[in-house]
Amino acid sequence: MSDIRADVLDGARHPAEQPKLFGHAAAEAFLARSYRSGKGHHAILIEGPEGIGKATLAFRFANHVLSHPEPAQAPETLADPSPDSSVTRQLAAGASHNLLHLTRPVDEKTGKAKSAITVDEVRKAGKFLAQTSGTGNWRIVVIDPADDLNRNAANAILKILEEPPKRALFLVLTHAPGKLLPTIRSRCLPLGLSPLSPDDLAAAMASLGVLPSGPRAGEVIAAAHGSVSQALKLVNYGGFDIVEAFRAIVGGAGEPPRRDVHRLADVLSAKDSEIVFGFFCQQASDFVTEAARAAALAGDIGRADRLAGLSSRLAEKLTVAQAYNLDRKQTVIGLLDDIRASL
Repeated sequence: MSDIRADVLDGARHPAEQPKLFGHAAAEAFLARSYRSGKGHHAILIEGPEGIGKATLAFRFANHVLSHPEPAQAPETLADPSPDSSVTRQLAAGASHNLLHLTRPVDEKTGKAKSAITVDEVRKAGKFLAQTSGTGNWRIVVIDPADDLNRNAANAILKILEEPPKRALFLVLTHAPGKLLPTIRSRCLPLGLSPLSPDDLAAAMASLGVLPSGPRAGEVIAAAHGSVSQALKLVNYGGFDIVEAFRAIVGGAGEPPRRDVHRLADVLSAKDSEIVFGFFCQQASDFVTEAARAAALAGDIGRADRLAGLSSRLAEKLTVAQAYNLDRKQTVIGLLDDIRASL
């Protein structure tokens, strides 16, 4: 199993180490009841925006199942993982023989996560599920997120989901269920999670010890839209500065100073800037989507159609740039120019 702390944001805990879950009591209750009934589905598709607790819920439920392998004897609720439990310690250390966390592998040459979950990773899941559990316990695969499966990997997962072994459980996470193969969605039980409320987000950030004091706390909560990961990027990765620079460039009157464009592009293309680059791309995508929606509501159908087309083109360009490792600075400059030209 790879290092469970790979790709964990500064200030965050890995979901397997998170002692609390905020804002999803109804989903926890549903999973607990479903499991206890003995009629639970073998594959749960946990849906919702990034950073709202999907992976934490998955690991809490996995802890519950592995701690109570006989459904009829399981409690009616999910408890906070006990630090004294061997199951909790194994999951936190990434050392459980009964759980496989399927996520983007690390490239041995660069030391960075690859752009997709590959078919080789899915083959590991096949071997993992084929093994006979020495304890007769459950075998759980957490796919985190299924959005990162490339085409071959998605087809390989589909074959496993079609004929799952006994006492196997799949917890499939997705930020964008519409992008998954319909055949994968059809073989899973959907469980939708909503963004955290302001109070729940504040509690989650406070539990991590990273909620700013004073008025800045309110700004973070408002700008994060119910996502802990977005809040962490705003607080610990200069997210507010990135948003401010982006909006000044695309929203200002006249041509923006090229030095400002290049300064932002330099920040986003610096070494080890994957997180801030991803944050910027999401902000840019959200900005264009909101602009298209506002234009449609205002009756400016031509502008709305132009911006909707731009949204699709930007997503395609970013996918190609990532797949072929294109120059990130030029990608950012081109994206900014495209947005300004379409506004």
